[in-house]
Amino acid sequence: MAKYNTYTLENGLRIIHLPSNSQVVYCGYDIAAGTRNELSGEEGLAHFCEHMSFKGTARRNAIQIINAIEGLGGELNAFTNKEDTVYYAVISKEHFSEAVNVLTDIVFHSQYPQHEIDKEVEVICDEIESYNDSPAELIYDEFENLLFEGHPLGHNILGNAEQLRTYTTADALRFVRRNYRPEKMVFFVYGDIDFKRLISSPKFLDVPSGKAERGEIKRGLNEIIDTSICSDPLPPNLGGTYTIEKSTHQAHVMTGCQAYAYTDPRRMTLYLLNNILGGPGMNARLNLSLRERHGLVYTVESTMAAYGDTGIWSIYFGCDHHDVNRCRKLVRHELDRLMQKPLSQQQLIAAKRQLKGQLAIACDNREQFALDFGRSYLHHGYERNIETLYQRIDAITAEELQSIACDLFAPDHMTTLIIK
Repeated sequence: MAKYNTYTLENGLRIIHLPSNSQVVYCGYDIAAGTRNELSGEEGLAHFCEHMSFKGTARRNAIQIINAIEGLGGELNAFTNKEDTVYYAVISKEHFSEAVNVLTDIVFHSQYPQHEIDKEVEVICDEIESYNDSPAELIYDEFENLLFEGHPLGHNILGNAEQLRTYTTADALRFVRRNYRPEKMVFFVYGDIDFKRLISSPKFLDVPSGKAERGEIKRGLNEIIDTSICSDPLPPNLGGTYTIEKSTHQAHVMTGCQAYAYTDPRRMTLYLLNNILGGPGMNARLNLSLRERHGLVYTVESTMAAYGDTGIWSIYFGCDHHDVNRCRKLVRHELDRLMQKPLSQQQLIAAKRQLKGQLAIACDNREQFALDFGRSYLHHGYERNIETLYQRIDAITAEELQSIACDLFAPDHMTTLIIK
């Protein structure tokens, strides 16, 4: 595999580049500004600013922004999660400079005009309603809000319609000036681009220097506020069962707990354990039990997410209302099995082989791979390396898997949410 190139500009912006022979380039800004960077009263503002950054800069209006990349056959996109906002483009090599130009313009020079806000906020409200109409998606947000209640990690990424309709140009500018700073960003590139020309590109002259001390920024004229994502203590693990009544056709169930931060050495062990239990393979234990053997569900899966100082692990399934208790018992049985008995050597070898094969295939998704190594470099300062991942997987023992299962899967440690 080709080696990464990295460089830090004088303004604090870090650049990471992975060469490839493809004539298609994936590039973008990954910004350490997600929902957990929202202050009280700013819920949903990170995602709101992501939408509004496409609505006009000092140089381009909304239509010109769209046509600048789409008119060249490329794609321009963005997304927001709990710790990041990402703006990225997929474009042919010959038009790479234009992609850098447009991305830099919308990240650093968006104006968030009020007349565009008044239109776009209704689009976001429609997006919220589409989630409310899809309990299989809504339950993920509701569950995370339950686990991290009172903490910014519990904020719904989309916010709520009533509050969104109060946001103004000034609110958007305040958020981006506090968070869209070069020292809180990485510009990532995956493609056949000359690295020396990349880091000396005049396009990056448009990137302003970071002037605030890390962790603080002026609000208004005089007030200094802390913007560290770790400033709010995490709530204790909750436990218990909670129900939301929505008169849904099916019952939707999620059970799980707070888990491990991205840098926690136990995270990779949980990654393997999660794959065994409810990963994408049809031979995952939960799928074999609830779907193949008993025919109770169409979808059952376990997922995990890691943040800077904590994580989340959960199981989701949807079933008929009268099958909820039976499905929960079957899930509990699979969790108990992993707690009570370590995997055999043959089972461990097979599980590692499957996960490594899935990772190899995932790396072939070049767009996702570019997004992944950009995030890794932004938050942790190192490059995503598949061989290193393989080595860490190979080092996992059956006893370590059982230890993680005992740590996380104990019944009194689990929180369950049911939408019905």
